[in-house]
Amino acid sequence: SGANLTPTVALQVLVSDVDRHVVCFGADPISGSSRSGAVDPLFIAWSDQENVSEWEPLPTNTAGSFRLSAGSQIIGALRARQETLIWTDTALYSMTFVGQPFTFGVNLVNEGVGLISPNGAINTPKGVYWMDKKGFYTYSGSVQDIPCTVQDYVFSDFNEGQAFQAFAFVNKEFDEVGWFYCSSSSSVINKYVVFNYEDGVWTIG
Repeated sequence: SGANLTPTVALQVLVSDVDRHVVCFGADPISGSSRSGAVDPLFIAWSDQENVSEWEPLPTNTAGSFRLSAGSQIIGALRARQETLIWTDTALYSMTFVGQPFTFGVNLVNEGVGLISPNGAINTPKGVYWMDKKGFYTYSGSVQDIPCTVQDYVFSDFNEGQAFQAFAFVNKEFDEVGWFYCSSSSSVINKYVVFNYEDGVWTIG
């Protein structure tokens, strides 16, 4: 009640760090005096600061929007250290708070590396780790490929039709990050792969 031009659909919603804007990824853009009602898979919209009910971009507020250019859809977003990381199916973007008049700056970090699923990325004490359709990566200011001794084992027996079920997790007590996924013969999660980021050792199960 009383909300102004709030998105009616979105692929993901989160609150930005420190500045506290509500951000919708894959939102429906404004069309005339209302929202279109249809997901725009590369469109990002954010509310006025600390005001979840105001979404109309005006000179008197910090609401706004931005459309990404690389990829065909936003797969997922994750709050990282003083930035929000946004993955499409083919690229990684960094969104940082810059203040008025632009509110957020969105920069292309890497093109050619996407995200396997909306829950395929995870924060760890050593940075952000994620799974792509062809490998594993980490980010702590720049994207780095993680050499994987079990990469062929994982991706030669991976159900791409159930890729969105892939789910990242972290076990800080044992310095591990891992992913649950569906093997090629299963439509539910039945395998995992784990990486010890201190020892550089991979485990499967």
